[in-house]
Amino acid sequence: MKPASKLFGGALCLWVAVLPSLGAPANSLTDQEKKEGWKLLFDGATTSGWRAFGKESFPGQGWQVADGWLLKEDKVRGGDILTVDQFGDFELTWEWKITPGGNNGVKYFIIEKRGAIGHEYQMMDDAGKTDKHSTGSFYDVLPTGGEKPMKPAGEINQSRILVRGTHVEHWLNGKMVLEYECGSPEVVRAVANSKFKNVEGFGLPHLAPILLTDHSDGCSFRNIKVRVPVSKE
Repeated sequence: MKPASKLFGGALCLWVAVLPSLGAPANSLTDQEKKEGWKLLFDGATTSGWRAFGKESFPGQGWQVADGWLLKEDKVRGGDILTVDQFGDFELTWEWKITPGGNNGVKYFIIEKRGAIGHEYQMMDDAGKTDKHSTGSFYDVLPTGGEKPMKPAGEINQSRILVRGTHVEHWLNGKMVLEYECGSPEVVRAVANSKFKNVEGFGLPHLAPILLTDHSDGCSFRNIKVRVPVSKE
C-alpha cells in the first residue's frame, strides 16, 4: 500500500485539516477550508442540493433534518438521495452514526440510467470486520485491509473518499483502509467475481453525483463536505 502523502503531495495533510476541530460548529466551513476550496453539501438545516433518485424533488418521507443531522429514518423507506451537482475528481468527507445492526452506504460513479449502481463506500454496524461487505470496503468488490478504527453503533464515525483520476482511497476515522486503481487487473478480476460483473462500464471512473443509500435502517449524516481539486499534485 502506497502512502497517500507520496501519491498526492499533501492530500494526507488536507485530510487532517478537515477533521472537525474541538468546538467548531457542525455543518460549517472554517476560513482555511474555504481557502482550500471545500464546500458544504449539507447545511444542517435544509435538504438543499439533494434530490430523490430519478426525480428532481426530495423524498416526501424516509429522510428528515433534525438537530443538525440529515437522518435516514429507521424502517421508513424514502429511497436513495443524491446530490444535484456531479463530481469527477473529488475529496468527500462526512460524519455518520448508524443504528444497531444497521446498513447504509455512500455511492459514487453513479450512472442514473443504469439504476442506483455505483462504487459504494459501505457503512455497517460490523464490529470492525474487514470483508468486502464491511465498513470502508468497496462494496462486494474489494475488502478493507488490516485493522480499522471502527466505532460502534450510535457513536460518530468520520469517513473520507478521495478520487484522483483512476486512483481511489477510502478512509475511516483518519486511517486509510482501502486504495485501488479503477481499471487495474485487480479491480477487473474483483468486479468479475462480484454481483456487478454484468454491469457495463462498472469499475471505471466518470462524472457523477454522490448518493446516500436507503437500505431501510436508520443512519445519520452531518459535516458532509466536498473539495473539487483544481489540479492533480
